[in-house]
Amino acid sequence: MPETSEHSAAAGHRFDTVLIANRGEIAVRIQRACRELGLKTVAICSEADREAPYGSTADSFLCIGPSSAAKSYLNQDAILLAARLAGAGAIHPGYGFLSENAAFADAVEKAGLIFIGPTASSIAIMGDKISAKRAMMAAGVPCVPGPDTALPDDPAAVERIALEIGYPVIIKAAGGGGGRGMRVVPKADLLHEAIALTREEARKAFGSPSLYMEKFLEHPRHIEIQVICDDHGNAAWLGHRDCSMQRRHQKVVEEAPAAGIAPDIIQPVGMACVQACLQIGYRGVGTFEFLYEDGAFYFIEMNTRLQVEHPVTELTSGVDIVQAQIRVAQGRVLDLTQGDVTCEGHSFECRINAEDPESFLPSAGVVTHLALPAGPGIRVDTHIHAGYKVSPYYDSLIAKLIVHAPTRAEAMARMREALAGIEVEGISTNIPFLRALFEDGAFARGETDIHYLEQWLKLRRAA
Repeated sequence: MPETSEHSAAAGHRFDTVLIANRGEIAVRIQRACRELGLKTVAICSEADREAPYGSTADSFLCIGPSSAAKSYLNQDAILLAARLAGAGAIHPGYGFLSENAAFADAVEKAGLIFIGPTASSIAIMGDKISAKRAMMAAGVPCVPGPDTALPDDPAAVERIALEIGYPVIIKAAGGGGGRGMRVVPKADLLHEAIALTREEARKAFGSPSLYMEKFLEHPRHIEIQVICDDHGNAAWLGHRDCSMQRRHQKVVEEAPAAGIAPDIIQPVGMACVQACLQIGYRGVGTFEFLYEDGAFYFIEMNTRLQVEHPVTELTSGVDIVQAQIRVAQGRVLDLTQGDVTCEGHSFECRINAEDPESFLPSAGVVTHLALPAGPGIRVDTHIHAGYKVSPYYDSLIAKLIVHAPTRAEAMARMREALAGIEVEGISTNIPFLRALFEDGAFARGETDIHYLEQWLKLRRAA
């Protein structure tokens, strides 16, 4: 009986060339990890990214399509063709684009290549929020109150579910993500309108109208647990992050560890995440996302890929997450145990976006001047340089500014220093906004939740 693509991948094929199916700062980050592991890299680009600096440092650089992401970075056939032409043995999807696309992961494996990420089945299980919740409940991971089934079509049945949960509730798309496909319902007379609107949004955005309902927590923090697993039954969690600083459900600042959570509270949750990974046969890196309120954790979703905010965990755990991810894809045994994981100090990451600091509208154009901070405990992940043209076609993230220090207070001071030293001219950026946020007293004291930043911005606009 022939092996399935997933079983052949699990056998651990060696490869010496990796195609990076992404762009921007994450393409640079993956290329660096590959180079340090002695691997060759293939960079791809759209027409808009022909001058990307990481193209000149890759072993091969191929243009795969027009500027539109749908015709380039999301074009599965073009990416697979580029991999064959360049002789790549593996594909790293980074984050965004095709990184959590189960069909693409399966196509990569069926093409005889290694997908540097989980198997297609793991992506499918965790990509559907209903099946993910069901799997987490089975593994003993604490979940937000609400059924692990899709909402029925019967209006009366939906009303009963909402009453059992208790208002306010939140309606979510089963295939959703990125802050889309969700609506808060504060009271019963708004329920059916919210369901109708969310169902249509889910159908258009995710190709499925399936919805589910959960209790809406009013003052939670957003806490993440980073995991890594191999194909040999080994798994570990690498500490936790606080990603509560969000605007329109999009993260702006992340930190590790999450302040004020005692080890005896987080420890069993981390181990439950490890158990969940072992239960579904998970391979690679992943992140469990939780809401945390009144000393309790509630699972909301798992990201089956590398996270934008992985550097804060790298700096506190001492683990190069991207290198570990690649080694696991090669079939190697995880070179650390849970007992080896020790998190030290505190780290912050600021997402530097090409956008107006007041309106947050994207800002395309040429970077005419760039000065980046440097020094002990300061790291900048970026792909831009003076003369770089910021494209209007893609996400506005142009750099990540990361700091590390012995304590949270020292890390905040270091971030203020780093933000004062970064200069980007020619385009608008959110740097002034970030500078102001790091002067905020409540943020400095850790007295925030996932709604704090939106409220803070409203007060600033009203002042």
